[in-house]
Order: sequence, then structure tokens, then C-alpha cells
Amino acid sequence: MSSVYDFTVKDRQGNDVCLDTYKGKVLLIVNTATGCGFTPHYEPLEAMYKEMREQGFEILDFPCNQFANQAPGSDDEIHEFCTVKFGTEFPQFAKIDVNGDNADPLFAYLASVKPFDGFGKGLKNAALNKFAKANNKAFGDKTYIGWNFTKFLIDREGNVIARFEPTVDMNEVKAAVKAAL
Repeated sequence: MSSVYDFTVKDRQGNDVCLDTYKGKVLLIVNTATGCGFTPHYEPLEAMYKEMREQGFEILDFPCNQFANQAPGSDDEIHEFCTVKFGTEFPQFAKIDVNGDNADPLFAYLASVKPFDGFGKGLKNAALNKFAKANNKAFGDKTYIGWNFTKFLIDREGNVIARFEPTVDMNEVKAAVKAAL
């Protein structure tokens, strides 16, 4: 695989969606959860989407329940939560695994191009690192994503150009998206 366009994922209804549908757009691919301390990231994500989608920006949302069971609902329940609480309009796909033997190939690929490099410095980040290590121990060498709301920025040619851990300030994410547009 040489770009994200080579992957096919499932939409919320279980239909195949080839990511080449998004050729020519700047993408932010995110694994999400509805009961996470980072769930409020939906608000700035939706604001970015509304502001920049006309310029060719898409957010692809992949719910994941592998981090302390923070996305336990069905695909429909998760979608309803996001649209009602945060007014999200960007595409949301079927719930997936991002780590372990059943990890979605897209996320394994994204993490192979931009591997996890820690959550950063500071007390909050150190605490998350400790919690994530304990949570992800079962995945061993197939731990691709450290926690919910990891974001991958993809350029218009389908190349992975940046990875943002959930601890990265959303203003930094927004600036990188604007630069990619």
C-alpha cells in the first residue's frame, strides 16, 4: 500500500467505501470515542470542518472501543450522540479496532508511516502515558494507536503528512490543516 487511497473501509451501514473517493482532498482521519476525556475534541473538529470543507477538507471519524471501553454503543447510538451533542456533519464510519490482531488495516498503515512518539511532556501527558501503557499492554507489537482522538493528516495526494496525539492542542491541528489546504 502506498497511500490511503488504496484502502477500503466500512461505513456505518456496513457498506464498503474506497478511500479513493476522497482523492484530491485534505483528510483528517481520527479514531474517536463518546465517553473519553478527549470527546470534547468533537467541537473544534466540527468547527474546522464547517470552516474548511468548501476548500476540500474532510474529517473521517472512526469510533473505537479499545481504550477503557469509552465507545460502548452501537454505530447508530454513537452517531446519534455525536450529531445531537456536537452537531457533527463529517463522515462517521463503522466502529473499528485500531490495535491488536483485528486492527483495521488503514490504522496499521497510518501508524507504520507515522509511529507513536509519545504524548508529550507534562504531568497530564505522563499520566495518560501510564494509563495507555497499561490499557495497551495486551496488544504488544500490534499497538498502533496510543489513545482515542489520535489524528492523521493526509495531503491531497493521499500521503500521511502528520500525526497528532490527543494531547496536541487543537489550534496546532487546525494550523496544520490550513497549511495543507
